[in-house]
Parts: sequence; C-alpha cells; structure tokens
Amino acid sequence: MKLKIFLSTIFAFVLVGTALSQYIPSDFNLVQSKSISKISSTKSIVNNSINDIIAVGDTIWLATSQGLSLSTDNGVSWKNFGGDNTFGTESISAIGYYNGVFWAATAHSITQNNQSIPVGSGLRYTSDYGKTWTSVPQPVDNSGDSSVVYGINTLRALPVTVTPQNIIYDIAFTPGTIWVASFAAGLRKSTDMGKTWQRVVLPPDFLDSVSPTDTLDFCISPVAGNFCNQANLNYEAFSVISTNDSTIYVGTADGINKSTDNGISWTKFNHTNQINAISGNFVVALGYNKYDNTVWGATWQANGTDEFYGVSSTSDGGQNWKTTLSGEKVHNFAFQNKEIIALSDNGAFGSENNGITWILPNSIIDNNTNLSIATSIYYGAAFNGTTVWLGSDDGLAKLEQDGQGIWSGKWSIFLASKNLTAVSDTYAFPNPFNPKTDILKIKYSTNGKSVPVTIRIFDFGMHFVRTVIQNAQRGLTGHVIDAQSDVIDYWDGKDDAGNIVPNGVYFYRVDAGSEKPVYGKILVLH
Repeated sequence: MKLKIFLSTIFAFVLVGTALSQYIPSDFNLVQSKSISKISSTKSIVNNSINDIIAVGDTIWLATSQGLSLSTDNGVSWKNFGGDNTFGTESISAIGYYNGVFWAATAHSITQNNQSIPVGSGLRYTSDYGKTWTSVPQPVDNSGDSSVVYGINTLRALPVTVTPQNIIYDIAFTPGTIWVASFAAGLRKSTDMGKTWQRVVLPPDFLDSVSPTDTLDFCISPVAGNFCNQANLNYEAFSVISTNDSTIYVGTADGINKSTDNGISWTKFNHTNQINAISGNFVVALGYNKYDNTVWGATWQANGTDEFYGVSSTSDGGQNWKTTLSGEKVHNFAFQNKEIIALSDNGAFGSENNGITWILPNSIIDNNTNLSIATSIYYGAAFNGTTVWLGSDDGLAKLEQDGQGIWSGKWSIFLASKNLTAVSDTYAFPNPFNPKTDILKIKYSTNGKSVPVTIRIFDFGMHFVRTVIQNAQRGLTGHVIDAQSDVIDYWDGKDDAGNIVPNGVYFYRVDAGSEKPVYGKILVLH
C-alpha cells in the first residue's frame, strides 16, 4: 500500500542519508477526536490519483491523493471523504481492513529549506462504512523515550518526537494487534486500537537476525546523528504484511524481515545474505498469495551495484527467492488464485500462471464511452470474483472478466471531475499541467447531443500549436463522463510536430456542433 507522492523524496533521502533533525519543526501538535463525516453521494470518485484499493464483496475502498472513495454497490455510486472535517485535503498514505474495521493513514507535505517534506498526520478508522471515524494521532515518542528493553538487553533508541518524515506507508493486522510501517519511526505496533504504540526491534544492518536471548549492542535509529552514530536502513520501514496469526513480514530499505512469533524474534533476508536472494534491498511493497502461500516483494535497487529493480517471491518462507520482471519499478500487488497483478511505472502486469509469464493490457478503454486511462503508472489493484479494479495516477478502471484471459472483458473508466455549470462552461485538468508526467483532460459540453467536435491549442500569442481532434463525433455516449453529458478529451502536451511544448500559458478552443466556441486556459509547467 504505497503512497507514490512522497516515495521519491524518501528514496533520495535514504540514499543520501540526510540527518533527520534538519526536517524537524517545533510547532506540531497532535490531537485525537471522533467526528461525524460529511459524506457526499456521487457517480464520481474523489480524486484521480489512486494509491491503493481494498475490495470486500461489493464494497470498494479507494485511497487517493486527496481523501477516500467508498462504493458499497460495486462501483455504481460512490461516497467521497475529502475536504471535510475528517480528512480535509490529506493524502491517504496507507489503508487496511480487518474484522469489519477499515483503517486509513494520512499525510501531507510541507516546504522546508526549499524542499517538499512528507508529514504523517495520523490514522482514522471506521466500523460503520464511514458514518463515524475515530482519529488516532501519528505514532511519536516522548523526548525521554531513548531506550527499549528487549529480552536481556537495553538498547538505545532515537526518540522520534515529530511527524515530518514520520509517514505510515503500510498497515497489517494480527489478532489483537495493528502494525504500521513508517520511514522515520520504523515498525510500530498497537494492542489498544492506536491509543499507545510500541517500537518493534528489528535486526540492525550488520546482523541478519535478532532474538531476546541474544546479547546485543546497537542503536535503534534510521539515520546517524548526535544521538546515534549508526544509521540502520533496516529501521526505515515501507511495507508490512501478516500471513497468519503469528507470522509477519516487514520490508525496509535493507531487505525483508520475517517473524514467526508475532514480532518478537526476526530473521532478515536481503540481496547479500542469501544465494537465491531478492533483487534489491529497498522493499516498497509486500504481498501474500493465500492460494499457494507465496510471499511477494517489490524489491528495488538500493545501494548495491549488483542489485536491480524487480519482483521477488518465495514459496519456502524466505529461504529462497525467485526474481521476475527485471528492471520494473513495481509498487503493489493483487492476487486471486493463480492470477497475479503487479502494478508498476510501465503498466499493470498480469500473470495467469503464478508469475511465470506476464502480460500487459492491450489498452484500457471504456467499452461504452471510449474514455481511457491516459497513463502507464499504476499503484493499486484488487480482485473481486470476476471483477478487477485498477488504480492509476490518472483514474480508476474496472474490468468485468469474460473468462478468456486476465485482461479480457469489458472495461469501465471512472474519473473525478467537477460538473460544468452551463453549455458555455469548460475547464482543463490537471492545471498546471506537466506534459512529462500528465495527460491533460479537457472537459466541455455538447448540450446532450451527438455532434462533431474540433479542439485546437494555441500559445499565449494565439499562434496555432495543435489540433487535438477534428470533426470527431462526441456526446451521448462518446467520451461522456457523467449524467450531464459532459465530455472529456485529452491533450498530451505536444505540438503538431510531436514536440513537447515549452513552459507557458496556452489556450484551447472547442467547437462543438453549432454551439458557440468555448475557450479555456492551460498553464504548462515542467
């Protein structure tokens, strides 16, 4: 369950080894409250940048870069949680579901020293589909929490007293315990629904295992500084799963850690301490396939020159690993029997034979409207019987499988967009727009008719740049996004010669049938 907004910042931070103290502000206050959420019912999801998906029967939860979306009717309608007194404009950095309770971790960014710094802002949980939420503060230490008793040892521990860089990336559960993986705070657990948290002792970088009966001497700290001269990458946690009531796997910046006694003793597997090893030590996601009891990791290249991006899997509890999808930056997994989906920067890779071979969808286009997912970057997926959900950084896709293959069936596309107020209304999003990472969507109206549409792009001086579409039939079903018959078309940020346009202000003109032309403004910024 990965939050891509902040991961690149964290990854650079890990490799450079910047001191944590330079990101610590002095004015962060934590609160705990219970609130009634303002719920809106709509056909649209809350945000197009989707970080993760959980499907339980007809109930679908979407974690996005600005709040949550919930459907209890398999995507027919959505309730959105965002811009309210529960979530505000917070991003959802991790989600989890256990015994009827849904959990969400939240985060946002601040700017310090001209850098964007991720800040963890706590957790919320609900047992009544979002009618009420309980807020839990971000796990932090008191300034005096400078040691941890572990068996026969008292270990030094850096107190993590602030929330910058302290962001939760994953959530897991065992009976009576919730586990969270955080960059600055490492692995934490709570046995009282988040009222209190305990640090979990993992092996330091120079050890492959720890047990309470060992004689140990190291400092629990992700970075070196005045408190500790040691920097343990294995205390920078990004992923956590449980495979049964007592077995837990944790992915860090130094490999994959396994405990079979509910988090007391640990064994570490990484690229250098095994013959059949994982591809890389930076483990951004973990997944468990109940069908064959296999564990899967999105294992990225970290510091080792012989490490590589890819997927690593084990069928023997971590003693041996197989690697696949070499070179791919995978973010997450979904499983259903032998079918596996690996979400990556280059698409949603699907396998029908337990990861032996992989295929990408030929295209993801709504069978009714011809709307498409205009990106190759995917972060979340979920199987739900013959339904597959895919979350990208530019919208949500639903596939009703027809039994002819993992990507064969009928597609539906869900996009978040605001309604137009009149036939003469139009807008473009995202705006500002980066052609190197985004596809611009232009929304306009055909007044409920099917008409020929032409869209042209002009620069600030009104010089012609690009014809996006010319006399293309739109409206009624073609590219229609909502019940108001609003229509969406796409611009890739290129001119008629195929070159990405430079930074600046651009205008677009929409000619739809006999209606008066409508105009909109675009800010290109890359």
